[in-house]
Amino acid sequence: MNEFLYMLKPVRLGMVTDAPTDAEGEVLAAHLQYLQELLGSGQAVMFGRTTNEDIGTFGIVVFEADDEAAALQIMNNDPAVKGGIMTADLFPYRIAGLRGQ
Repeated sequence: MNEFLYMLKPVRLGMVTDAPTDAEGEVLAAHLQYLQELLGSGQAVMFGRTTNEDIGTFGIVVFEADDEAAALQIMNNDPAVKGGIMTADLFPYRIAGLRGQ
């Protein structure tokens, strides 16, 4: 398995600085469920977001996939990406250190 990271950025900053619309809230709930499922299956290593609420805010998902094509499929199946509320960029990644190891 290879490690990858995808970085997510909100399309509408107000979703972070103010509040999500009802439609965005539904997509965000599906997004969180998707990431929890990846974590539960062991495919995701971790996910999270920055706590700043400005143009620089972003989230990341560190996960494993067989190859770049499989990694792209995982990223593109994220409901936040599919739903158009976040953009995503994929990067090959290598975990160099991890607490507890």
